[in-house]
Amino acid sequence: MTVPDFQTLMRPLLAELVDRQPHRVRDLTERMSDLFGLTEEERAQMLPSGRARLIVNRVGWAVTHMAQAGVVHRPQRGHLVLTDAGAEVLAAYPERVDMTVLSTFAAYRDFRGRTSSEATPPSVDPVASTPPATPDEVPDVTAAASPQDLLAQAVTENRAAVESELLDRALALSPPDFERLVLELLRAMGYGRAGRLEHSGASGDGGIDGIISQDPLGLDRIYLQAKRYAADHSVGRPELQGFVGALASNQGDRGVFMTTSTFTKGARETADKVSHRVELVDGARLAALMLRHGVGVQAETTVTLHRLDQDFFEAL
Repeated sequence: MTVPDFQTLMRPLLAELVDRQPHRVRDLTERMSDLFGLTEEERAQMLPSGRARLIVNRVGWAVTHMAQAGVVHRPQRGHLVLTDAGAEVLAAYPERVDMTVLSTFAAYRDFRGRTSSEATPPSVDPVASTPPATPDEVPDVTAAASPQDLLAQAVTENRAAVESELLDRALALSPPDFERLVLELLRAMGYGRAGRLEHSGASGDGGIDGIISQDPLGLDRIYLQAKRYAADHSVGRPELQGFVGALASNQGDRGVFMTTSTFTKGARETADKVSHRVELVDGARLAALMLRHGVGVQAETTVTLHRLDQDFFEAL
């Protein structure tokens, strides 16, 4: 028995969670190894990068895809629990659960749409029954796809998954911690480098959660509002108007409003029309900025593609 691909692992993993109790992913990985009768050599088989065991990588990607569909939930680090949607999937699909099944969920289709719209070549089926393209392990999706195409798809899929996880983690923070997270992001982006960043969020803060001093004397200031809202709680026009009022009260003319959710059309129109310069950052952009500037993430794998050096051979 070879190490199963990540889609083959999906239903057995769900079945292990049927008791609806949190299980450690580490324990689930060992149970999958036992279930599929892997030898000691197969259990120890490493990815080409040598950074992780193959079975650990494939269980990890099965969990990532299922979490994007909402059939499993991570209640805490390294643990997994079955959701109501996952229980329904188990009952409806007794033989196999794969990407096609997960694609019945809108959240998963949105995830796959983000991963395929930028990097998937036209000849690549974004819901093909093959393992995910990862920087360590590139699947044989199609003979027509070049290594560059596959690597681009791998990077894009990884980015979409991590951005979703970043947003989930941000939503789990307390409001003050979320405000501090936003300030750390702005620090990583270079704001306040010549001055300082101040966390001012507190009861009676007047709608200002942070102040960025762009110069040592604090003459050039940017004001911050940070709202940790669920995806179905959009920031509306009244909240934007309140923030603009807070800017005026503090004699400020520039502000950044960041949220984990979205902005309504009215809120965006307000930001465009007021005399103050107000930059709006919604949840999707927030997660993308965190990933781009290395906030809350760690670089895991670097891949180098090589090509033949024609000049070298011609110079011999």
